[in-house]
Amino acid sequence: MSATGNKKNNIVKKSLLTLLALIILSFIGFKIYTSFFQTKETAKSPSQTVVTSKVDQKDFSVLFETSGNIVANNIVDIRPQVTNLVSEILIKDGQDVKAGDILFTLDDRSDKANYAKAKAIADDAQRQYARAQELLKQNFVSQAAVDTTRANAESAQASADAAEVVLSFDTIRSPITGRAGVINVFPGSLVSSSNVVTTSTSATATTSVGAMVTISQLNPINVLFTVPEANLSNLMTEKSKPEGIAVTVNLANGDKKIGKVYVVDNQVDTAIGAVRVKARLDNSDFALIPGQFVEINLQSKLIKDALVIPSQAIISNTQGDQIYIVDAENKVSIQKIKILAQVRGFAAITGPNAGDRIVVEGKSNLRPGMSVVEAKAPEASK
Repeated sequence: MSATGNKKNNIVKKSLLTLLALIILSFIGFKIYTSFFQTKETAKSPSQTVVTSKVDQKDFSVLFETSGNIVANNIVDIRPQVTNLVSEILIKDGQDVKAGDILFTLDDRSDKANYAKAKAIADDAQRQYARAQELLKQNFVSQAAVDTTRANAESAQASADAAEVVLSFDTIRSPITGRAGVINVFPGSLVSSSNVVTTSTSATATTSVGAMVTISQLNPINVLFTVPEANLSNLMTEKSKPEGIAVTVNLANGDKKIGKVYVVDNQVDTAIGAVRVKARLDNSDFALIPGQFVEINLQSKLIKDALVIPSQAIISNTQGDQIYIVDAENKVSIQKIKILAQVRGFAAITGPNAGDRIVVEGKSNLRPGMSVVEAKAPEASK
């Protein structure tokens, strides 16, 4: 090979070696640069700001929310038992009455006369019977005659008693303690026991067209609602406990009333797959009236010593339900949980321990092993 060819080969080899050295140096420099700045940036990156809470251990009420209607504890339609004229009205619309109070009086002149006549006949028959007994002792009459006078006396007394009962129908009294509704008759109105009365029964009350007045017992008062068949087992279990089942009634103005379930219907309505339930409430302030629509919260189950966390802390994905737990060094780790029940933003769970610190807000960018710092509460919330 000529000297010129060797010289060219040496130049090419040197160029290749120089290029290779430059590539190696560039790679090493890139690695050093990247490592240095990543380490520096990692050191400078702040911890994730989160809001945390502690796992609480307490009794957890599983509430069932539904709606219902207020129902009178007792309701009676006042109607006459005889045909007569209304003589006097002794109550006013909406008046509170007690059992035995006189509501109406009817024209009793004819009934008084009939009773007086029947009473006089009964008294005379009784005297005839007494006279016959005296004559029997003197052997002036037979025993058969005495028996006949006794039968006549008893029959006359029965007629007098019946006339007295009819006379009592002219004074109409309240059979219960409650509040009167709208009075549908006036003095001089003709009322009759044979009036055609149309009665309609609903979930709220029994109303009748033709009643003189309706008396409703308002204190205590009841609320009627339905519970799905699926909740029936828990409902019966809680009802059997001495403390019973608490019911909270939420009124439209924001007020609440607390009562207790006192009856669960003995059959399920197959049309809706639910059972009727009635609870009793104190209504001494008369804030509730029959037919009123209300929202109801019912304690269908009580979980003793449950682990309770805010529902916002739960992460649900394909791997199941999880939460982030913060350790003593403010680093987070994943904890799988099982949800027993959720009510109004809180959940009863199993998995963590009571007192564990969990992440409630700021979970979206968290990863296991990351450091966290508690968010400062604003002055207003303090």
